Amino acid sequence: MSPASAPLNRSQRWIATLRRLVTSWWTRQSPSRQDRLATLGPLISVLLFLAAIISAFWYLRNEEIERETESVKRDTEIAQQQIRLRLIENQEQLVRIAREVVTRQIDAHEFSAQAQAFARERPELTHVTWLSAKRERRSSVGAAGFQADGLMQADGDDPSMPRPNQSNAAAIAFEAAKERRQPVYSPPFTDANGTTVFQLHIPLIDRGGFAGVLIAEYTVEALLRYYVPSEVATRHSIAVLDARDQIVSSTVTPMPGQGLRRTSLLHDVPLAPALNGLVLRGQGWRTSIGLINNALFWLVLALAGMTVWMLLGTWRHMRRRTQIQNALTLETNFRRAMENSMLTGMRAMDMDTRITYVNPAFCAMTGFSEADLVGRTPPYPFWPTDRREENARLLQQELQGKSPSGGVEVKIQRKDGSQFDARVYVSPLVDTKGKQTGWMTSMTNITEAKRVRDQLSASHERFTTVLEGLDAAVSVLSVQPPELLFANRSYRLWFGADPAGHALLAGGQLSGTTSRHGELDGGADEVDDYSGLPAEALTDVGSDPREVYVESLAMWFDVRARYLQWTDGRLAQMLIATDITMRRHAEAQAALQAEKAQVTSRLMTMGEMASSVAHELNQPLTAITNYCNGMVSRVRSDSIDKEALMAALTKTAKQAERAGQIIHRIRNFVKRSEPQRQPAHAADIVEDAVELAGIELRRRNVAIHTYVAQRLPQMMVDPILIEQVLMNLLKNAAEAIDNASLPTSRRHIELRVVPKHSAELGGQIEFSVTDMGPGLPDEVLARMYEAFFSTKADGLGIGLGLCRSIVESHQGRIKAENLYNGALVVGCRFAFTIPVTITSEHLRQEATPGTPGGAPRTEPTAP
Repeated sequence: MSPASAPLNRSQRWIATLRRLVTSWWTRQSPSRQDRLATLGPLISVLLFLAAIISAFWYLRNEEIERETESVKRDTEIAQQQIRLRLIENQEQLVRIAREVVTRQIDAHEFSAQAQAFARERPELTHVTWLSAKRERRSSVGAAGFQADGLMQADGDDPSMPRPNQSNAAAIAFEAAKERRQPVYSPPFTDANGTTVFQLHIPLIDRGGFAGVLIAEYTVEALLRYYVPSEVATRHSIAVLDARDQIVSSTVTPMPGQGLRRTSLLHDVPLAPALNGLVLRGQGWRTSIGLINNALFWLVLALAGMTVWMLLGTWRHMRRRTQIQNALTLETNFRRAMENSMLTGMRAMDMDTRITYVNPAFCAMTGFSEADLVGRTPPYPFWPTDRREENARLLQQELQGKSPSGGVEVKIQRKDGSQFDARVYVSPLVDTKGKQTGWMTSMTNITEAKRVRDQLSASHERFTTVLEGLDAAVSVLSVQPPELLFANRSYRLWFGADPAGHALLAGGQLSGTTSRHGELDGGADEVDDYSGLPAEALTDVGSDPREVYVESLAMWFDVRARYLQWTDGRLAQMLIATDITMRRHAEAQAALQAEKAQVTSRLMTMGEMASSVAHELNQPLTAITNYCNGMVSRVRSDSIDKEALMAALTKTAKQAERAGQIIHRIRNFVKRSEPQRQPAHAADIVEDAVELAGIELRRRNVAIHTYVAQRLPQMMVDPILIEQVLMNLLKNAAEAIDNASLPTSRRHIELRVVPKHSAELGGQIEFSVTDMGPGLPDEVLARMYEAFFSTKADGLGIGLGLCRSIVESHQGRIKAENLYNGALVVGCRFAFTIPVTITSEHLRQEATPGTPGGAPRTEPTAP
């Protein structure tokens, strides 16, 4: 005996010992006590079931609250980030204008022009004002972008004017900017129009001295209206509260005379970067009702109580039944002498089909003693194991009085395991009062006469049971005339006995048309209708599976069909339709979630590149400013001719076009749209992705080398999604190089797009991104596509998993591998493929990359 089998044998002996103890204890109990214990088990099960249902309700309710709370928190932080980015962008623009005012590059008139352009694009501003150190208004531009001479008057009663020796919000911010020499946000206050606003004071520092401030006044209501994303506002209410916890503005406006209903889920964040006492509050509402108020809970509780009541009633009924059984035993004793002398097997049963008497002939036929049979209930020991279900059905038929007058044929198994066929006759037992007390059965052996017939019947019954038990609809329809020859339970449940259901699943006609089987259409076999089709050839032809939507049932079916010859020789079509409605719904939900994940990933990518994008835009904007200032200076000094002026204006226009292209590319990349497959060229996708990723690469001082093979075939893809995959791979490669602090010789990425062909996958275009970074550990390579797995401290772990989903949705594949120099890792290579039609000309282009057709390019590394 092996050591491993010793613990197993000990466990088996322990279980056998425990079973004997339980069996011995159970047999020592009286029948009435056994009935009570048997009733107690279901009662305990019902109570445990009720406890499990209550726990499940409680758990689901808490889980829903946590999920809604997390959604409110996430939406509030998104709104905070959008407002923060807008305030920081405006502050940077005002600091630039303030710098030009201090350096006297612009006067009050030019300031008004710049301020007008600034205010027209920012609806959240009420005005932009230039005040001197003595709080004198130098210039003021209103919200519409026009000169507002009536604003910020020193002799008026405008709350927005920082008057000396006063403690209003504007004066506090003015003094703070003067003392700190840095931008200051004022506390919120109500302006002359009754609108809640706050101001940003930008100090003007001239040669170390305070020369005044630039004031930009924001309305809280406009910040919420324009910079809280619409999808956030539709899900939750976003409000701004002051220091007294009073709502200043909200995305939800209550009905006149009604207040906002009390919310149960709140999340507060400061209105960054102002930090002036305003709080951004996200509000959500619980959709679930309390556990005690849940109608389903009370329904389950009522059903459980009803079950307990029924179990108690069953227990009382079993006590009464025991009394009846005792009386029945006394009444049958006088008949034993007569029945013991008979050669026909006799068996008596009570109303509960419990054997109460067997004569010696019955014991001799079955091989069981009287002690083995009396008191037994179905399944009886003389029932064959494989036919207990059939014998139980026949027994119920007998008890219901539906057995034929000629008796019922059954299979009986002797104690030694041998079997024989028997015919059983059943008659009711009636007492002196005319009340039935049980049944009397007589049995004779008919083995030899019925053996062959019973074998055939059993085979047919097993076949029918299998077909009836299938969840798929199985039907057979004759070709001519169209007659439903067979339909299983699922077909009858969905379509009844109507052959139109078969035709509907088959697409309105019998499947296997001659257009798909051309070998059946010509020569001597050419026919005009189904009645003349060659049956032998058709039965050898299968059918491709297809999916069919049945509008009347609102269900999807996977349909498979083929021809066969029916038992009478007729040509028929067999069809198997499997319900795939849940699978189709799941696929639709998965596609919707994937689309949302794609948009989220693009927004996260641009969020991470925000500083790089700002720096990239600052270069053309600075160049435009310098060109304009130079032209103004030369025009004033009358030292510029027409050609020089045109050249300067052309350069200015090019810089503006460059800034517009950057914004256009970013906007196209992050905008949300439905995935659209369309013909696209790999070169165009690579150009857009490299142009957009170049912002991040230049910031990290990483060069990129691209090679795109010439005359590549068109791809049927969504260009934005493929561009998103390239952006993610390029950004990951740049981050790996930058985080490893590699030398300049290794700070470059290679992007190649070439045609490929393989016997397994056919034609495809391969996009590969190779870096000279530190590579990926084996454990990361094994888990890199798992959801929410990330090696970054602030990563969400959806990037590479989303890339894989996008590529596989285009029937492509993606893989990653480390590059080695001996045992040393010298880089990493990500590659994905998109299926296309590849010709020999494309492959020749790949074999000779030096031919004029490739498009190598190197991006500069200077920031």
